[in-house]
Amino acid sequence: MEVIVLPTAADVDVRAADLVAEQVVHRPDTVLGVATGSSPLGTYRELARRQTEGSLDLSKLLCFALDEYVGLPASDPAAYAEVLGREVAGPFGLPPSRVRVPDGSRRDLEQACRDYEEAIGAAGGIDLQLLGIGANGHIGFNEPTSSLSSRTRVKALSARTRADNARFFDDPADVPSHCVTQGLGTILEARQVLLVAQGKRKAAAVAAAVEGPVAAMCPASVLQLHRSVTVVMDEAAAGDLALIDYYRFVAEAKHRLRQEDA
Repeated sequence: MEVIVLPTAADVDVRAADLVAEQVVHRPDTVLGVATGSSPLGTYRELARRQTEGSLDLSKLLCFALDEYVGLPASDPAAYAEVLGREVAGPFGLPPSRVRVPDGSRRDLEQACRDYEEAIGAAGGIDLQLLGIGANGHIGFNEPTSSLSSRTRVKALSARTRADNARFFDDPADVPSHCVTQGLGTILEARQVLLVAQGKRKAAAVAAAVEGPVAAMCPASVLQLHRSVTVVMDEAAAGDLALIDYYRFVAEAKHRLRQEDA
């Protein structure tokens, strides 16, 4: 796991966009896993800026969302299909068909979950999965006590997650109680993972994910088992890390090596 600590949230957005851009330049038709929530929005907007100015072509991406609420119409402003249309598909120059989202409105939700897993497999799997992290350590909507080998499934949302997401709804009572989410096992199959975190509110979850034991009580800790994970955070989100000086030393050493190679 590579841990990168940067001064500000804006720096996190730029560095994360740099890492996504490196992948896209290497493979323009990258299969990109896209997260929702507030954490990745700055990264999306930085990528969109580069698309607009012509320095990066995102138009060949195929994107798969991590999750979707159960019971919201796809046209609801808070539905992730709608959010990703606004923040990813349109700004990246992608037709809506190239940003795929789990179907939380299907009558047969179990089949919808199986279909989504099959669609990811048919696309060749996720090349790069972008993640945020919840204050309780969730990734996607895999709440604490989620199985570390779980697949795409229906999941009940915790009271804390619903409270955190209430800001996206007119009335807290409107926050759905369930979602369809990729499982932790599904996420681990991505070839690369990029997790972004900003703000003091995420510090405890980040420390548990990076330095704590691999445990279902912090679902993000499962990323310690992945072969290629980069965690990019600001100083506030890094505030509870015990080995922050070591991470800075490693990052500086890698920077020096890149300069020497250049």
